[in-house]
Amino acid sequence: MSNPGKYLIVNDDSFAWLKTRKPKTIHAVVTDPPYSVVEYSPKQLEKRDNGNGGIWRLPQSYDGCTRSPIPRFTVLSRKDLELIADFHGKLAPSLMRVLVPGGHVLIASQVLLSHIVIREFCEAGFELRGQIVRVVRTLRGGDRPKGAHDRYPEISVSPRACWEPWIVFRKQCEGCVRDNLAKWSVGGLRRPSENMPFHDIIISCCARGQERHIAPHPSLKPQAFLRQIVRAVLPLGKGVILDPFMGSGSTIAAASCLGMKSIGVEVNAKYFSLAEKAIPHLARLRANGTANGSLPVLDRES
Repeated sequence: MSNPGKYLIVNDDSFAWLKTRKPKTIHAVVTDPPYSVVEYSPKQLEKRDNGNGGIWRLPQSYDGCTRSPIPRFTVLSRKDLELIADFHGKLAPSLMRVLVPGGHVLIASQVLLSHIVIREFCEAGFELRGQIVRVVRTLRGGDRPKGAHDRYPEISVSPRACWEPWIVFRKQCEGCVRDNLAKWSVGGLRRPSENMPFHDIIISCCARGQERHIAPHPSLKPQAFLRQIVRAVLPLGKGVILDPFMGSGSTIAAASCLGMKSIGVEVNAKYFSLAEKAIPHLARLRANGTANGSLPVLDRES
């Protein structure tokens, strides 16, 4: 890490913190929100820790392997969905206020919930700029009917999830993109190289090995993926990236590795403490690019 970026991390409620931030002081947002009121509620986290159902349900397994629990959004009630809409309906205008013109928001979602996120952000005035497909072959899904997998061996109750949507929004530019870039340093996405545009499909994997050991967070995203999108959202390398739901600090670590300024906010004291320790170590993990410009492969800590 030759040019570590400066970062600030805050143990606070992100909505309360956003109210204190001056307008037009954030240049981009990269975040994987908890969908707040559901899977990361104290009740659901307790069930996860105890292995006792709730939304964190162990996927069905017939291969004898131990599986980590993941959220199953198919079990959400109508009220749960309304709460998720309210959460994003509150988040979108809060981010709109602090972002500079042309600032992007890259937000992780889920195929069953992305339409809710898109609706709330567009109603707040954001431009929908597309979706980044994070191809993750190890996501669960496609289970047979519960209690009847022997009787119906050729039936899947839903498509097996092999990708994760990261929705791309942008605050409206002031004038043309070129004018916005000159004034605010944002408005577009940085290309991997002059001869290659930024693509909306990124082959990825789950965070594992040393990353998982450093930051054992249930929703940890790999540095090899995060560094690509963090680099893209500051097209001139200038400005401040915000992650209002920092978790174990993986987005902040990616920005630090790339020499970019960032701010992370996390309300959970346990995860905040984890982030304090994990960020410097995650940032020092080396990702080696390949000659053909494909996804960098995460290596060991240097």
